Parts: sequence; C-alpha cells; structure tokens
Amino acid sequence: MDNYFLPILVGSVAGIVTRLFMLKSDYRQYPTYLHGKIIHLALGVIAAGLGSIVVPALLMKDYTAVTFLTLAATQFRDVRNMERNTLTGLDQYELVKRGNTYIEGIAVAFEGRNYLVIFTSLITTTAYLFLNIWVALIVTILCIFLSRVLMSGSTLQDICDIEYCEVRFDGAGLYIDNIYIMNIGHPQRQEEILRYGMGFILKPKNFNVRTTIANLGQRQAILHDVSVALGVYRDSGTPALVPLAKRDLDDGRVGVFILPQEKNIEKAIKVIGNVPTLENAIRLPSKIDTDKEGIL
Repeated sequence: MDNYFLPILVGSVAGIVTRLFMLKSDYRQYPTYLHGKIIHLALGVIAAGLGSIVVPALLMKDYTAVTFLTLAATQFRDVRNMERNTLTGLDQYELVKRGNTYIEGIAVAFEGRNYLVIFTSLITTTAYLFLNIWVALIVTILCIFLSRVLMSGSTLQDICDIEYCEVRFDGAGLYIDNIYIMNIGHPQRQEEILRYGMGFILKPKNFNVRTTIANLGQRQAILHDVSVALGVYRDSGTPALVPLAKRDLDDGRVGVFILPQEKNIEKAIKVIGNVPTLENAIRLPSKIDTDKEGIL
C-alpha cells in the first residue's frame, strides 16, 4: 500500500484544487461566504479521496473498495436534494424569487462538480501510476481547464441582443415598446414606476432562442439576478411594484421591466447578459425531425 500513497495523495490534491477553482461567490452570493463554502469544500475533499483510490484498489484486487463510488453517488444525489430544499425554503423570503427552474439548475451544478472532482482525481492518480508525476501534473491542469469550461455554460448575451427601452403608460397600461407588462391605475404608483422603472428588450438571435427565453423559469432568473445586483424598489405587500418579464407573441421578443435602486443602464445590460441560460429552459424545436411520428 505504501507504493500507492503518493499517487493517491497527488490525485486527492488535484481533485481538491479543481474544486477550489470551481468554488466562487459572485453577485448572486451563492454559496455564501464562509460556511456554505466550507460545506462544499468538505464534500470536494471527500470526492477527491474517493476518486484517487479507485485505480489503486483495482490494482490491489480490492474490488469491494470500488463499491464506495456507488455510495458516493448516492450521497452526492442527497447533496443535490439538500441544495434544492434549502434554496426553495430561502426563496420564500426573497423580494424577487429565484424560481424553481433556477434552483434546480444550481442544485444540479453542485452535484455535477463533485463528479468532476472524482474524475480529476481518478485520471490524475492513473497518470501518476502508469506514467510519472509530471504527466500527472499536466493532466491536472487540463482537468482544471476542462472543469472551468464545463461549469461556465452559455449566458443570455450569447443567445439574445439586449436593448434598453423607456417604460411608458398608455392609459393604465404599462408598456415596454409595444409589449404590454401590466395594468397600473393608481397615479402615485405610475409616478414611482416612471421614476424608478427601467425596461429592456431581449431579441432572440434565432428561432430556438424564442422558446428558451419564453420559459417562465428563465425569465424569473433574469428578474432575480438583476434585483440582486442593482437592488429592487419594492417591499412586501406592494403588488404594483413587481419586476416582470412579458413576451411579444408575434416575434418572440421579451420585455423585461425592473425597478432597481441603482438606475444604471450599462450595468443592468451587463447583468442581464450574464444571466446563465438554464439547462431546463433550453429547447431546440428546429431539431425536431418532422418525418418521425414520435420523439424519444
């Protein structure tokens, strides 16, 4: 077993370093600093240890050790459930909610990152055992780069053109360009909306994007991220002061109405552009084979 100590150690360190590179808090502040990070880092250490012992266990013909991977998969699936339940509970106290689609995406991401750590530790240990430590280090660097690519995903600026548009009232109707948002009859609320409100138009770059940005979860993610980054001019019990995103049914554009405390057009466009494209919202209707009767 002493012959495998260094490969296991190097593989574990490689997995932990990979998890550190994937662990960050941005303006969304999740995971929170410091306790949330400690939890995810601890899980990363466990995942790194599990991944690094697989190949040595096989070489020693200790096949029962490999079954720990099955146990690990179960535990990480429980982590996904834990994240989902925690965020769903916290979402009830947000002025602008994340929404279930966004929460599910976050939970899946954290589960998937643990599997990336296992993969990194496994192939780094394998490279050390069958080649040498220098190859193992190169493999680690490649895995870190690959993990960063896989965790990044696409954002709205990749699939939409984002334009600022003044909000306006036509009678009691609130509009962004020609997109109807909601009905506001109280003059005081209309004044507040004209003073603090901002409107943006999301123009899809192709037909598939129309369906993606039409998803209610994707639209709610936009409203949440902008409200976190720029603040929101509202409190509980003020239904008229609610950020909304509505579609133009003719061309698939989406009008985004927000009430930021910091009225900064450039920053708002940047934040909207950096909203992740949620995996559960992505649809590819143009890929459907119309010659087939069913879709598997």
